[in-house]
Amino acid sequence: MQRKQFQQLLNDVLKPDRIKDYCPNGLQVQGSDVVEKIVTGVTASQELIDVAIAKGADTLLVHHGYFWKNEAYNITGIKHKRIKSLLVNDINLFAYHLPLDIHETLGNNAQLAKLLNIKVTGPLELDNPVSVSLQGELAHATSAQDFQKQISTALNREAMHISAPSNKKIKTLAWCTGGGQGYIELAAELGIDAFITGEVSEQTTHIAREMDIHFFAAGHHATERYGAKALAEFLAQEHGFDAEFIDIDNPV
Repeated sequence: MQRKQFQQLLNDVLKPDRIKDYCPNGLQVQGSDVVEKIVTGVTASQELIDVAIAKGADTLLVHHGYFWKNEAYNITGIKHKRIKSLLVNDINLFAYHLPLDIHETLGNNAQLAKLLNIKVTGPLELDNPVSVSLQGELAHATSAQDFQKQISTALNREAMHISAPSNKKIKTLAWCTGGGQGYIELAAELGIDAFITGEVSEQTTHIAREMDIHFFAAGHHATERYGAKALAEFLAQEHGFDAEFIDIDNPV
């Protein structure tokens, strides 16, 4: 498929224009005119680029790309090395940040819900159809301790748990993959039992304790592996691409 056609396909699926983001979504670094071999991953790190080169990929498709808001404009240091590696090897870099978080089936939030057997009931931001955080419920109320084990097993990473003082059972949940800890207060205000995200801040502990809501931090990378994986499977199964998800381990 021609690169322009491929970008149109991605834009038709992920609809980047419907949400304001902190970086450009779509083609970030131009490479091959033809897209045949695709590697997907969470972050366009040097290690992932090196794997893409070794596999003979012409296209790299990631969640975390480059050119973030407030990032220095200079193409020096590790940014120079990464971009030079892409250019020398004629590899396209496509990146979709929030559009991949919020996609109804392929998105990070939807995929995490599927992995944890959470039924999605709607957006956490009730008046926002493209809310970056969702809410849902479990089939049966469960203890926070059992749910922590479930998260840790599913993500193969020990989830941190800050307990609600009441230690209430969990039936309703809200979640935002990656660095979504700022949504915990809204979840608590809506009377939701637990909030899940990737990262934690100092103030998160106090909010969880003072607003009586369970909080789970399961890793930025660990909670965001599944959108890029689902996207690779979609491109392979629905459009016949040679597409492969590569997981570069990251403990954060």
